This record gives sequence, structure tokens and C-alpha cells, in this order.
Amino acid sequence: MIISALSIFPQIIKYYCDYGIVKQAINKGALKVDVFNLRDFAIKGQVDDTVYGGLPGMVLKPEPIFEAYSHIEQKYGKPYVICPEPWGKRLDQKDFERWKQRKHILVICGRYEGIDERVKVLVDEEVSLGDFVLSGGEVAALAIIDGISRLLPDVLSEPESLKADSFFRWLGYPVYTKPREFKGMQVPDILVSGDHRKIKLWALWHSIERTLRKRPDLVPKDLTDLEIKIIQAIKEGVKFEDWIKKHLREVER
Repeated sequence: MIISALSIFPQIIKYYCDYGIVKQAINKGALKVDVFNLRDFAIKGQVDDTVYGGLPGMVLKPEPIFEAYSHIEQKYGKPYVICPEPWGKRLDQKDFERWKQRKHILVICGRYEGIDERVKVLVDEEVSLGDFVLSGGEVAALAIIDGISRLLPDVLSEPESLKADSFFRWLGYPVYTKPREFKGMQVPDILVSGDHRKIKLWALWHSIERTLRKRPDLVPKDLTDLEIKIIQAIKEGVKFEDWIKKHLREVER
């Protein structure tokens, strides 16, 4: 099988693949690992930009990732795309068992505050090593490469289980960077409104909504009054745009 990886630090993955079980799988012809440098697909090598809404950190831009995806698709055909994210499904041995049946997997390695949310239209599955934060997706990519390589034909394999470390409060909110419109997908208007009070509430709302939808087991027990109100509204099917109008009226009274 083929496992492609997209990273701004490709040498991390290449170096690892020169050793151990992964090298054995490659030498036996059971596995091909092709690592791509994201900077090769970016104008002047710029792969990141500031976050809309004045939120903190830098975000990987959508254009170079889409360019890299097109190149990889032309080279090998359409891949099954995996994106490491803190809120993704936690990796376990069953995932490696499933993925070893795939002919081609692409792992997109994030960095900084994350990947522009619009890239997620390319992603088939979000995965996580556990409830902790790392500097980038390369370690998860290596876990995927290593975990699959052991199970391929004629390659020595042994079971491995991944354990969670520590928990955090809420999952991350969606993040966007330039351009404001990309392939018909728009950055939410509120993030370019300049109203930082609303932006903070938007971020909190979507963090809570994402947690409830993807990892309800991470909902903290010591909820604030505001968090309780947001959770209740989300469960009732209220939209953020309607909730924020009511909330601000109540605060201003």
C-alpha cells in the first residue's frame, strides 16, 4: 500500500521511516511512504497566515493544501484522507486493521493553531492520539504509518494500544484564514465584524457545540452559568445567530 504524508517538516517522517518495522515493510515491498513538503506548493513558501476575527495564533492556509492534494491525486489516484485533530476519534488497533485494506492513505499534518476549516472538505476521517496537545500532526502520522506497517503481509506485527494522557476543557472552535472566500466557501461574517465580544461568544459556542457532537465524554462537570445556557440552547436546536441576539439583550438590561 501507499501512505502519503503532507507536512512542513517532511524530514521528521522521512527519518523515522529509515528505521525499524517501517523500514522492514518498505524493504519487503509491502509499503511505500511518500512524504510531501507543503512549502513546495505555496507561493514563496508561505503556508500560514493570521486568524480571522482577531483570534490568537497562525493557521495553515487552504491554497497550498489543495494544490498538494491535486498533485498527490494525479500521482496515485484519489487517497483516503486522514487529518490528526485533538477532537478526532481516538486511534486504536481496530483503526489500523481497517486502514491496512486501503490502497492509498494521505495524512495531512497540521501545525500552529490548526488548518483552515475549509480544508476539511477533503478529509475522510479525523483522528487523535489522545486528549493532549502536540506541536503538529507528524507524531500522529508516524503512529499511523507504524501501526499499519506492522499489519501488512510478510511484515512482523505485534498489538499496540494507545492511551489517553490528560483532559482539557473544550474542543477547538473552527478557524479560518485568508482568503475570505475560497472555492465558494465563505468565512463566517461575525469573524470579520470587528465585534470581539461577539467573536469570543461565537468561539465558545462552537467549541461547546463541537464537544457535544464529537466528544461528549469531555464535557466538564464544573460548568459556568454561561456554558449551561449555551448547552441548553444547542440541545434545543437554537442557532447561534438567534441566541446571541437574546443573550446580548439580557446582558444589557
